[in-house]
Amino acid sequence: MDYSEYRDTVSSTIQKITAEFGCQPILFIGSGASRRYFNAPTWDALLEVMVSQCPLIPRKYGYYRQKHSSLPEVGSEIAELYRDWAWQAEGNGAFPASLMVASLPSDTYLKYKVSQYLKELTPSGVKSVKPAKYRKEIESLQEMQPHAVISTNYDGLLEIVFPDFEPVIGQRILRANYVSVGEIFKIHGCVSDPSTLVLTSEDYQDWGKKKKYLSAKLLTYFAEHPMLFFGYGAGDANIRGILSDIDEILSGPDGLVQNLFFLNYVPSVEDKGSWPMERIVELDDGRSIRIQNIDAEDFLWVFDSFRANSPIQKVNPKLLRALLARNYELVRHDIPRKTVEVNFQTLEHVVMEEGRFAHLLGISTLNNPQVFNAYYPYTLTGVANQLGYDYWSHANQLIGNVKESTGIDIKSFDNKYHVKVKVGNNPKSVTNKYSDACVELLRRVRDGERYQLDTTEVDSPSK
Repeated sequence: MDYSEYRDTVSSTIQKITAEFGCQPILFIGSGASRRYFNAPTWDALLEVMVSQCPLIPRKYGYYRQKHSSLPEVGSEIAELYRDWAWQAEGNGAFPASLMVASLPSDTYLKYKVSQYLKELTPSGVKSVKPAKYRKEIESLQEMQPHAVISTNYDGLLEIVFPDFEPVIGQRILRANYVSVGEIFKIHGCVSDPSTLVLTSEDYQDWGKKKKYLSAKLLTYFAEHPMLFFGYGAGDANIRGILSDIDEILSGPDGLVQNLFFLNYVPSVEDKGSWPMERIVELDDGRSIRIQNIDAEDFLWVFDSFRANSPIQKVNPKLLRALLARNYELVRHDIPRKTVEVNFQTLEHVVMEEGRFAHLLGISTLNNPQVFNAYYPYTLTGVANQLGYDYWSHANQLIGNVKESTGIDIKSFDNKYHVKVKVGNNPKSVTNKYSDACVELLRRVRDGERYQLDTTEVDSPSK
């Protein structure tokens, strides 16, 4: 098997699993993503920078790495020296006056400087990501429309990639509703609130006490969604610790957790010769767990595979989050406490009858002809006009290019790009209608960009 065959096999596996689970993936993102997309430092390199920036640290960074067995221990010693700097007269100008309060933790000053440093490094937007070749990967991540993102990163890259997602920082995740959608869980804190950073030995001891509660919160995500880990090393302690808490619930009869995928960055991957389909993750107490493995240098095809089954376009995550949160509060608090009037007979009728509950929430299914017309608004001439052409034939040629390249004629069946709608009483009288998804597909074809077809059939109102 060569690498192209390996890619095809992995892509098929991803699409099969995402189709079986029938929901959007969860992304679990580590510091490797920030290194890839804006050359952020490793944790080791970050502490080395902090050592070089503090005038009261007497020795080079290598001394502290040699002295301590772990990076959190290095962070604890550096934090004490940063506190000395902050409270000495020459250090006062390096820290805001609001931090010169005796009641604040001693690690406040190191965390402040770490946050300032990472804020300066983080790009202001996707267009500022360097090198530019990675921007298409980020665009594919955005189009994947993940259910949620979990990260141990401090920086603000994910807020740039997913601007409509709500950051949930540090211990707030323990109080978050389990029905959340469109959120970024920053479990090790964020530069937007330096006090939340998990950086020192004391921080990690506190984190260890609460980790099982976090794992319990995340269990629904791990069990019910496809999940992609990337930006982590093979033996990352954060991944190992969380999986150790929940592996007995996740593992199948053969020990493989089929919905967990680990994306492994491999330079010159095509020259490697062999690419494992599974990875064994060593857990605590000598246990292990098997998950899906992906070896790749270019991540675009991986992200495209996960977004191939993304059915929803142009949906505001804030709206979905608000909708879920309001229903959660209604069921959990308002109805039991009788703070709202409820007609239970009407509610039971609406909930039990298929399609009625969506209408109650102001949501229509695609079986509604008016909604269908809104989803497929274009004739082929309209598609051509959206692409900047004057005649329908240009769009038709691009559809022909898709057929030539993939062997699939999107005009031959009803799908997310095209449907045939009956006109009048003559069963042979039909018109072809096209969606915004079709416009985007043909734009990619026209511009020579990579694309992946979603060949899922849909039912039109004329059927």
